[in-house]
Amino acid sequence: MSTKAYIPQLYGRSKGHSLRANHQRLMAELLPRVATPDPADGPIDLAALFPEANDFALEVGFGGGEHLAFQAARAPATGFIGAEPFLNGVAKLLQRIEKEGLSNVRIHHGDARPLMEALPQGRFSRIFVLHPDPWPKKRHYKRRMISPWFFKEAARLLKSGGTLRVASDIPDYVRWTLMHAQGAPDFEWTAARAADWKERPADWPQTRYEAKAISEGRAPAYLEFLRK
Repeated sequence: MSTKAYIPQLYGRSKGHSLRANHQRLMAELLPRVATPDPADGPIDLAALFPEANDFALEVGFGGGEHLAFQAARAPATGFIGAEPFLNGVAKLLQRIEKEGLSNVRIHHGDARPLMEALPQGRFSRIFVLHPDPWPKKRHYKRRMISPWFFKEAARLLKSGGTLRVASDIPDYVRWTLMHAQGAPDFEWTAARAADWKERPADWPQTRYEAKAISEGRAPAYLEFLRK
């Protein structure tokens, strides 16, 4: 019996302003070459996606792609998969892939949940969820990415010793994340002092979303969990 816990659409709008001509070209020409297989077609073969990779990482909701492109450029032997439902964010990451010559990035344009369920067990060293939609209204809490289902799937995908990074500038979402982490026996919060979650690590680049949050007076929290 299926244990799928997602519903078909858990995000809001999927498109903002009209795409510029170059972004339209990238969506038409480059996206088909770097897109992941449709999760509805069955399990995804990482070796087929990344023939030369020796490690794998996943970013859930990559926004404009700044963080994902930064990490992919630093680790060319790692295969990076990014999931993002927002059309304009996908186009921005495609632009970075082309400009920076990133051959180790694959994109899932859509909800990350079915993608995660189609990925193989114990192959990933890192999972990133940076500034997910907070869905602040209580009736929408079921749409939040961080959930018991998410921690269970993240534990399945990560290798022992792998890391899950979650960032948010919404205090309630930070509390929500830590509450669910306490109920996830496969994970341990790595923070030993306040600076560990108040200060962004050197290998964690600032995104435009984070810069905007700081400029508006919201201090992000940087949470890292270790897969036991």
